[in-house]
Amino acid sequence: MATIVLVHGLWSDGSSWAKVITELRAMGHEPVAAQLSLETMDDDVASVRRMLATVPGPVLLVGWSYGGAVVGEAALGVESVKALAYIAAFAPAEGESVSGLSRKYPGSLIPEHVVVAGDYSYIARAHFGDVIAGDALAETVAIASATQRMVRIGLDRVKVGPPAWLSLPSYYLVATQDHAVPAMLQREMAERIGAAITELDSSHAPMLSHPREVAEFLDSACAEMLQGITNEGAQ
Repeated sequence: MATIVLVHGLWSDGSSWAKVITELRAMGHEPVAAQLSLETMDDDVASVRRMLATVPGPVLLVGWSYGGAVVGEAALGVESVKALAYIAAFAPAEGESVSGLSRKYPGSLIPEHVVVAGDYSYIARAHFGDVIAGDALAETVAIASATQRMVRIGLDRVKVGPPAWLSLPSYYLVATQDHAVPAMLQREMAERIGAAITELDSSHAPMLSHPREVAEFLDSACAEMLQGITNEGAQ
């Protein structure tokens, strides 16, 4: 059995994966979720690498939203990571940033509802569902909004180096009703990295609104990853 390591996005924390973790455990997995500081990209990459050092391989490393940029950096040079999975996530190429990609196509409600508070930002609580998880249960949205992490201004402007998806197999779950990262951008990034693509009629946070489907996507990615490892060993 592979280990699934889950990495959250901006304005969230590891608890955003709670429902998916429950579903994955029911399938026999023992997933773990990293906790990002959302202060600097370097800190977030280091947090994921510390988590990776505590789990057995092979590892499927999963990023949601901004977490996609983090996993692309964190997996570099980590032998246990055998594949990457992206969930409505950014997959920047070398020299690109999350903020740069986010401006490529219209449709994101983040600029309309992000609130700047000094050196940090958050999503206006009354509009958290509109931006992040409009198809989740009202109580789920309320909890996610109330517990959202504040993000250091400029974090999403960091340009990444050569990403791990250049050398690792990748899987991408496109959220077709995303109001934070337009589906057109998601498809473009998924195709560019050569990912196996699955589409889901979901908001930006399918782990909140469609946890079973997300777990099934990750379970399938794990199975394919393990089969690929087996095939490599047989050659």
